[in-house]
Amino acid sequence: MLALTLEEFMVELNEGSIKNVGPTNKSATVKLFDVEDAEAREFGDKRVKLVFEDEDENEIQVSLFPDHVRKLVDEIDELEEESPVFE
Repeated sequence: MLALTLEEFMVELNEGSIKNVGPTNKSATVKLFDVEDAEAREFGDKRVKLVFEDEDENEIQVSLFPDHVRKLVDEIDELEEESPVFE
């Protein structure tokens, strides 16, 4: 399941084209639940791309620098040691 929240979002649809309307203070939150597939791969020459997909083929791609990936790996290792989630 993909949940998408858009804040202060308004666009103009004119003859099939989408155009930003209003100030540039828009933001979005995306959540993907019930992930069926996850993978990591190189992205360019300096980043790692994490790709997550659910059973409905909704997909989220996240590009991270290696330092952020290492921090995530450390946090997951810590969770694995301390959290009942991994039991």
